[in-house]
Amino acid sequence: MGSSAPAAEATARTGEPRVADLRRRGIADRDGVLSWLLLAPAVVYILALVAVPFLLAVAFSFSDVTGGDPSFDWVGLLNFERIFADPVFWRSLRNTFVFTAVSMVFIVIFGKVLANILIADFRGRWIVRFCVLLPWTTPVALSTITWLWLLDSVFSPIDWVLRNLGIIQSNMFWLGQPTLAMISVIAVHVWRLVPLAAVIMMAGLLSIPKDVQEQAAVDGAGYWRRMFEITIPLTAPVIAISALFGAVFTFTDMTVVYVLTRGGPTNETQVLASWAFFRGIEGSDIAQGAAIALFLFPLLLAAAIAILRAVRGMEIS
Repeated sequence: MGSSAPAAEATARTGEPRVADLRRRGIADRDGVLSWLLLAPAVVYILALVAVPFLLAVAFSFSDVTGGDPSFDWVGLLNFERIFADPVFWRSLRNTFVFTAVSMVFIVIFGKVLANILIADFRGRWIVRFCVLLPWTTPVALSTITWLWLLDSVFSPIDWVLRNLGIIQSNMFWLGQPTLAMISVIAVHVWRLVPLAAVIMMAGLLSIPKDVQEQAAVDGAGYWRRMFEITIPLTAPVIAISALFGAVFTFTDMTVVYVLTRGGPTNETQVLASWAFFRGIEGSDIAQGAAIALFLFPLLLAAAIAILRAVRGMEIS
């Protein structure tokens, strides 16, 4: 007893941890263990909902799996040969690029305008922000069904207003004509994603130091000069990130097309995601649907790499 007390005092004086203290250290004190525990949910999520379905799609695309015959038989590149011979596939690929490109232009422009409005100081600003976020927070199927009613070929309120204003003489049949149907799909999708882009850009605008804007105003710079020489260059990386998110959501979206037009009329509004669903799920040709869906991966990967490289160049410069 007498010899242990001086030893404990010596340990306390030198600051060396005791073996018992090391054993009592919790998980929170072990950086290596804690880091893996915190990463585990994200890793499980990616493996379960991204990696496994992707590997299954790759395997199915080289097989003859259907809804009626789930047995796996290797067929090589037969599914891809059938896809390349399908005119609807090429139409869907073209529509996907048109849908994404046109939507992203309007999403970025309207998102930037809306972000400038949301950061302005005016009474009732929180109500405006709440209303702006509604299209994004509302379930996509529910909001698109609302637009399906608004664009109805017979009872459309939009057509009723336009007729009473004397702009049109008869109903427009928004979803029954190829060009108008594509315009309608793009408009509804832009309406959905503009709030997300606006919130992301609003965060970028709020990060700009007020001193920079005030100094430019004192130096005589007008609104548009400050916009193009200060605001846009400083928020360019944030705008590019919002464009990346918008491109991913747009390129892989099929809900708006499915609810509004189901790819019609005569497959004129089909995109890759919707055509893969119709062939793979509704058509029970799972192998064909998987092969069509695989084309989304390299296109999205190329777009993501291009945008991220542009962002990196903006940050370096």
